[in-house]
Amino acid sequence: MSSGLARQGFATTVSALRLREWRLGPGQPAAVLDQFTDEDFAFVVDDRGDVHIRSRDGRFYLGWFPQGRPGGPDEGWKIAVSGTAEEAGYNVSFTVMTPAEVVAAAVTAVLGTSRPLTCA
Repeated sequence: MSSGLARQGFATTVSALRLREWRLGPGQPAAVLDQFTDEDFAFVVDDRGDVHIRSRDGRFYLGWFPQGRPGGPDEGWKIAVSGTAEEAGYNVSFTVMTPAEVVAAAVTAVLGTSRPLTCA
């Protein structure tokens, strides 16, 4: 007589456990930086070679710190969106070694949430 209960525990196959290759290393920052235009964003490159980008309204910020952010030596990328009186903002950080393609995907997602305000 079969109980009909599913077997408990961990089950897998050898093919499911195969090794994968993963993108490692910082990659090309242009994958991130090329998403911004002079029309909508202001760019500054400081004396350390760090890149700072902000939206014209000042609510979006992206920092790229190739040698690590001062005070946060492993922080290579910083994305921040300022909040409003009603809602808090947020920020996301990535290490210096995070592939630029991963950061670019995050930036694409954040920029995709923005829209021009309509004045009433």
